[in-house]
Amino acid sequence: MVTLLAAPAEPLTDAGDAQLIVAALLGIAAVVVLIAWGKVHPFLALILGAGVLGVVAGVGAEAIVTSFSGGVGSTVGGVGLLIALGAMIGGLLAESGGADGIVTRIVDRVSGQALPWAMAGVAALIGLPLFFEVGVVLLVPIVLLVAKRTGMSLMKVGIPALAGLSVLHGLVPPHPGPLVAISSLDADLGLTLGLGLLIAVPTVIVAGPVFGNMISRYVPATIPEALLPTRAPAAVGGAEQGAAGPGAAGRRQADVDGELLTEDDLVNPGTGRPGAPVDDSGTETARRAPKFWPAVITVLLPVVLMLLRAIGELALAEDTPGRRVLDIVGTPMVALLAGVIVAMFTLGFQAGFSRKQVSSVLGGSLPPIAGILLIVAAGGGFKQVLVDAGVGNLVADAAKDASLSPLLLGWLVAVGIRVATGSATVATITAAGIVAPLAATMDRPGVALLALAIGCGSLFFSHVNDAGFWLVKEYFGLTVGQTIKSWSVLETIISVVGFAGVLLLDLLL
Repeated sequence: MVTLLAAPAEPLTDAGDAQLIVAALLGIAAVVVLIAWGKVHPFLALILGAGVLGVVAGVGAEAIVTSFSGGVGSTVGGVGLLIALGAMIGGLLAESGGADGIVTRIVDRVSGQALPWAMAGVAALIGLPLFFEVGVVLLVPIVLLVAKRTGMSLMKVGIPALAGLSVLHGLVPPHPGPLVAISSLDADLGLTLGLGLLIAVPTVIVAGPVFGNMISRYVPATIPEALLPTRAPAAVGGAEQGAAGPGAAGRRQADVDGELLTEDDLVNPGTGRPGAPVDDSGTETARRAPKFWPAVITVLLPVVLMLLRAIGELALAEDTPGRRVLDIVGTPMVALLAGVIVAMFTLGFQAGFSRKQVSSVLGGSLPPIAGILLIVAAGGGFKQVLVDAGVGNLVADAAKDASLSPLLLGWLVAVGIRVATGSATVATITAAGIVAPLAATMDRPGVALLALAIGCGSLFFSHVNDAGFWLVKEYFGLTVGQTIKSWSVLETIISVVGFAGVLLLDLLL
């Protein structure tokens, strides 16, 4: 389990309750205003917001720096490693063609009214290791082709795919938001993962096929022809020889999608538009599609190992050999590392990559997450200043006096920050920091559900201040109004239905 630094025995300031409330409000307001109005990067906004909070609360400058640095270090040392390992699995899945193979295999075997359900299922599956943005880029070509080939409404096919990706991104590790919430609250990762999957299934169904079928009547989206996948012709005869010299035709082979894989694509993955042939720099390598079941097993391996650990904690005595083995292999870092190693063989070498190329894919998967890691790290620092200043204890006492459910409080705070900043990560970090002291009074299932409640709140009503809003708008060729009617409402449904699932489990557990 990954944990952040614990709050000190005594707060760093002797400020009164009113001053702490003002400090917290001004610190959060500084983050919101800098991101939403000043267009400042969230990394810098969180640093400055922590400074504002500390100064107003009367914390000394040296103590602010120490508290913030401690939060950053512990967050990167725990959450950062898991995000990086998850990104490596996602990179191999995307670059090897494994994700395409999973999508194509499932979609080709389903037809008619079952297609939206299949799209939701496959999106949820590949959404386990992939970041939301990467999943959208991978799925958009398939969604467009399915809609064009079947004549089905783009919304009817696309909304389930977006729902599958978004739900997994917000509720299930190893995505950054859930990991940050789990770390901040000291929740059990395996238990949170299991409960998150239970909530994810009905949430995807309601927000995906059910809502997609309804909204398709009101948003008559047109398939953007410019984004339809194209095929690069396989190299033949002298035309290629004339371009690249003798023997090039035998070396330049199209992969299963008609694309050419180059060294540049391995070092800089995902730089082209969806479905576009990759560039031809004369260093191409033949690519084989990874087999379907090995790809699926690779994606599910870390999840299964973490779930087995959670089951072992419930079913096995502490000192038994089986329990000790599960405690080790089910540790998040070990489970994800095992997934990376297996993926190198089942997705990398199986696809025809050399050792150098596998290394390039793994390395190329890290730069795109640098911004996310910095935001998460700065968020950990902001959260630690909140806790060390005594704001968390103040909120805990107020919630106890008002008899306010910690689950509702966590969800509401995350909703407010999400709507104001457009950032699910910032919303998760801030909400988790505020309600963290409440977690100390809850049992293990309760803390796990609190993490999930915050995750649900962080997805509420994506609109124009969210990068995901514009990503969906452009890839699906929608107007701003259509995007609000479809994507923004979809995110709100996910948030509300997911939180309803949290409350239901809270009654049952």
